[in-house]
Amino acid sequence: MEGVENLDGQIEALLNLEKKMRLDENVAGTKKAVIDIVQLCYKAKAWKTLNDQILLLSKRRGQLKQAVTAMVQQAMQYIDDTPDIETRVELIKTLNSVSAGKIYVELERARLIKKLAKIKEEQGLIAEAADLMQEVAVETFGAMAKTEKIAFILEQVRLCLDRQDYVRAQILSRKISPRVFDADTSKEKKKPKEGDNLVEEAPADIPTLPELKRIYYELMIRYHSHNNDYLEICRCYKAIYDIPSVKEDSSKWIPVLRKICWYLVLAPHDPMQSSLLNSTLEDKNLSEIPNFRMLLKQLVTMEVIQWTALWETCRDEFENEKNMLGGSLGDKAAEDLKQRIIEHNILVVSKYYSRITVERLATLLCLTIQETEKHLSDMVVSKSLVAKVDRPMGTVCFQTAKDSNEVLNAWAINLEKLLDLVEKSCHQIHKETMIHKASLKV
Repeated sequence: MEGVENLDGQIEALLNLEKKMRLDENVAGTKKAVIDIVQLCYKAKAWKTLNDQILLLSKRRGQLKQAVTAMVQQAMQYIDDTPDIETRVELIKTLNSVSAGKIYVELERARLIKKLAKIKEEQGLIAEAADLMQEVAVETFGAMAKTEKIAFILEQVRLCLDRQDYVRAQILSRKISPRVFDADTSKEKKKPKEGDNLVEEAPADIPTLPELKRIYYELMIRYHSHNNDYLEICRCYKAIYDIPSVKEDSSKWIPVLRKICWYLVLAPHDPMQSSLLNSTLEDKNLSEIPNFRMLLKQLVTMEVIQWTALWETCRDEFENEKNMLGGSLGDKAAEDLKQRIIEHNILVVSKYYSRITVERLATLLCLTIQETEKHLSDMVVSKSLVAKVDRPMGTVCFQTAKDSNEVLNAWAINLEKLLDLVEKSCHQIHKETMIHKASLKV
């Protein structure tokens, strides 16, 4: 009891000193008095008193901004020393309420929210943690280091993905431009101009820019996997593959290159996929995984691929992928792989034939006539192929896809010919009229 009274007496004396310094507008003196009060409560392990004093000091009339900042920063050092979770949460909430709406402690508030969200996540309250993190828009904080900003936004994205809120995860991920990871950091080390905000150093636990790049693309892979957007997943793995720390270690880049190859094969045929496929085939590292080189080579070769033979060759590699980086390719992957091989075969046939029977096409594709018609129709609808099916005759006519510029040029030439014909006709009519008038005069 005597210790409590002694603490109260000491706090009372420091509060009087703080009042005097504050009214005199002595910034250094006020800051010291405020910090002394916080330290006194911490040394006495009086956590409830600490919370009460923080609230009291922040609400005192004409309280100086510097004093509030110093108090919040000092009290934040004691969060990890709290005896239990309840006390820790209470202290964080107190500091959070003090810093809410104050721009000069926005950086501290962001860090407090992150700590509180981590506690909520450990308690299994993912939705609450995600909601807490979404309250803070760190992209507007001038004093926060770039790496800390990116790490904070990535944490927001991760929590949204954990609660399966894919729409909000996409919105938050767009706050980060992928170009920021490839920026030259050496150019940023220049003296701040007068009037500029001083950017604080990022805490020690914040990852470096290359590590953040990897985390960003791993989160994007999780997002795109939800929509089975294979080409975007492949591009994300391609970005991870280009990180220097990955490229230098074969144990790191081989699993990534395997994933790049698989997702290239799984992606629907289009110009972007074709470009990535050819650039990957030129990669010398592909010689380390010959089975994947052979797989990609088959896709760029304009020959019909036998699905059964291909599946027997790559089945073990396909199933072994679940033990590799990034895990399994997904439940639909095997079906989609077969679909891509069928599409490849149809494109090959369309190159060599202008007209073919549906029965012969079905034989080449190792499918029934109904399945052949379905796949053919899907490709025509997706505009990856131009073809017409004559069902009574049982034939398919393939046509070359016309470029819009070619169609426009042909139309312009035809129009020019028409105008020439009209001009010649007008000239002939005029000539006949003149001859007729001359004969009447005679």
